[in-house]
Amino acid sequence: HVANKVAGLRVFSDEAGKMSRALADARGGVLAISQFTLFGDVRRGLRPSFDGAMEPARAEALYERFVAALRARGLEVATGRFRADMRVFVENDGPVTILIDSKRTF
Repeated sequence: HVANKVAGLRVFSDEAGKMSRALADARGGVLAISQFTLFGDVRRGLRPSFDGAMEPARAEALYERFVAALRARGLEVATGRFRADMRVFVENDGPVTILIDSKRTF
């Protein structure tokens, strides 16, 4: 579900500046990097809790399925290494940030 949403979401501008193009239309690609820190819960105390994050083995399998589903749609997908510290350099054209969660937990 999430891979289909990412692939089909029309968030890229057309000639009129309207968000009406999906990844394939914009000839874009995906940089898929696992990031368990997105589940950091800071409601209590001053140290984030990651108790809500998925167990690593299950999370890695889900991540690999997500990447495979995007590639099956013909999209170019670059990945990081699962559970690795990485320096990620990215240039955003936006700003647009959209949370996608199949269970609407945010």
